[in-house]
This record gives sequence, C-alpha cells and structure tokens, in this order.
Amino acid sequence: MFKVKIFTLYPEFFPGPFDKGIYGKALEKKIWELKAVNIRNYAEDKHKTVDDKPYGGGSGMVMRADVIANSLDNNLEPNQKIYYLSPRGKLLDQEIVKNISKEKYLNILCGHFEGIDQRVLDKRNIEEISIGDYVISGGENASYIILDSVLRLIPGVLGNEQSTFDESFENGLLEYPQYTKPQIWQKNKVPEVLLSGDHAKIKHWRLTQSEAITRDRRPDLWHKRNKKN
Repeated sequence: MFKVKIFTLYPEFFPGPFDKGIYGKALEKKIWELKAVNIRNYAEDKHKTVDDKPYGGGSGMVMRADVIANSLDNNLEPNQKIYYLSPRGKLLDQEIVKNISKEKYLNILCGHFEGIDQRVLDKRNIEEISIGDYVISGGENASYIILDSVLRLIPGVLGNEQSTFDESFENGLLEYPQYTKPQIWQKNKVPEVLLSGDHAKIKHWRLTQSEAITRDRRPDLWHKRNKKN
C-alpha cells in the first residue's frame, strides 16, 4: 500500500478530490491511503501558535521550526523523506514524479505565510519541490498537483496501465494529437493514417507529430531529449 501523509494547517482540504473517481476507488481498495496531519495540534502553548515574526525584520510571518518538527517526529519514522512545497525547490517534472511513485511513502509538508524556519529544513530529511515559477497562497493546492501526478503511476490505480506510457513527458516528448468519433466534424476529417489499420504507420505518424509539437512548443524539452540521445 502506498501511504501518503500531508502535514498542513488545513486538514479539512483533504482528501478533497481524491476520494472521487479512480483515486477514490483505489482508496476504497486500499491501494493507497491518506492521512492529513494538523500541524497546529503540535503547538505547545495554549493559543496553539504555529508562526511568529521573522528575525531580522520583514513582512509576514514564519512557521516555527519546533512546531513543525513536533508534527513530523510524532508521525514519521526517523529519516523518512519529506517534500516541502516551495518556490525555491527543484522544479517538478515527470522524472521526479516517477521516482516518488516507486517509494512506499509520500510525505508532504505544506507551508504558509512567508514559509518555514530554515532550521527545520536543515535538520530533517526534507527536499524542496516547486510546481512552477509562480506564487500561490499555500502548499495545499500544490500538493494536489503532486498527488495527482504520482497516484496515477501507482500500480492498480489506473484501469489501463499502458495509458501512462503514451502520455506527454514519458518519452521526453509532448503527446501527439488525439481523435475520436465523429469521423467528420464541421468539415474536418480525422487524419487518414489513423483509419488505415496500419499500426506501424500510425506509430510513426504519432512519433513525428510528437516531435514537431515538442520542437515548436517546448524547445527546452526538445533540447534536453536530444542531449540525452
């Protein structure tokens, strides 16, 4: 079973969309499980204080190292890896997603305010991950992205395991165009090669389409792929 723990100030955000559809069914089948840990429960003062003003001045508040450490230490085995969602982190990509999906656990720390005290990042097995070069209000929404991308790779979650191999980024390319019925829509026809029944020609067409789209829209990916080859 793939075990997920989310450390958050807003446990009511979870499971959110993940008790619906394929993920909800997989949750019922115990292919994976989710626990939302309320960080505030591990504050030791009567007001349950989780943040304070930053040393050195500046705007906003910073989440306290002692409270975060308490929440982690009371819910994880020593040295279990933790991912902290941060704009400073390594940019999430399919390679990272695949590596996470091969683990037994996914532990996500959701920050708020101006972030968290650096000392807890330094003293625990925490890796920072970013979902993109923009700012959102907290780590909960970002955690949805990681969960969605990772869970679909867990064996048994998707009905058709082959579908994960034909998607964007799996081979370093963006996905080729897809078509279905009706065969003619608003005078636009489905490409003839897809109706030919010739699987070799279809495979070649899809590859050339993926290559062309990637070169045009994501030259960074195209360069990275060619560098590997």
